[in-house]
Amino acid sequence: MNKDGAHRLATVFYEELNLMNRKTKKEIERSEKRIMKKNSLIRSTLTVVAALILTVSFILPASAEEEPPSADLSVAVLSAYIWRGLELSNDSIVIQPSMTVGYKGFSANVWGNLDTDPHENLGSGTNNWNETDFTLAYGKDFGPLSSELGYIYYGLNGEEDIDDSQELYLSLGLDTVLAPTLTIYREFAHYPGWYILLGISHAVELKDNISLELAGSVSYLAGDNEDDYPEVDDHGEPTGDEFNNLHDGTISASLPITVTEYVTVTPSITYVFPLSSDAEDRMEALSVEGDEKDFFYGGVTASFAF
Repeated sequence: MNKDGAHRLATVFYEELNLMNRKTKKEIERSEKRIMKKNSLIRSTLTVVAALILTVSFILPASAEEEPPSADLSVAVLSAYIWRGLELSNDSIVIQPSMTVGYKGFSANVWGNLDTDPHENLGSGTNNWNETDFTLAYGKDFGPLSSELGYIYYGLNGEEDIDDSQELYLSLGLDTVLAPTLTIYREFAHYPGWYILLGISHAVELKDNISLELAGSVSYLAGDNEDDYPEVDDHGEPTGDEFNNLHDGTISASLPITVTEYVTVTPSITYVFPLSSDAEDRMEALSVEGDEKDFFYGGVTASFAF
């Protein structure tokens, strides 16, 4: 190789080396930026968590005795799944497991629904497991007044053309005769509207380990628009207005039987009915077969709490 050729080769070599160095520097810079961004995110997250912990520490009163965490596992086997006056199963047994953990007023719950014979009109096809819900809540008592603020995520597994739903709710209860409780739900994700529930209940002890619990409730539904909450006539046809009226009422009786310190078995029966002519038309139109406006169902729930 002559002198010129060697010089050109050396020049190319150094240019390639410089290019590699520049690329390496850029990669190092990008890597450093990613690390800095990640560290910043971690610091921000830790700051938020620390702020929440400090806030909660100020809210929660100090107690001489540490409050232990609690947990509740239950499985309900019911003859129907009726939710807020709407029929979500038809001629099938539903199995509804639930798990709740709580600590110092905070609680988290996971709930699911398994339909042993899902109806084709419900849009879930052959998916037996068709709903998974998550609830986060914080409750605090103020003398005889109890309060709870919570968030619910409704995961509608397998439901075609139906978006998952999200709600915030506030519940207020009074420790007095009939234990009145007012709960206000606000859907804010895909089906904006208000659902207001007023309930009462009373328990009578029959034996040391058996009690009779009677409960009733009335509700009001106010939709934000006619697409998500259409008002319908007695033929099931939309009127062009959103639903805004009294909706469904419930009457229930249950018989909790304490089997052991941790295990309770509760048979129950429930009757659901419309509270207005508008609700009657809506509940009938949205029932599985389009011909039922009130519902009677029952079942049994086994729970393990500690």
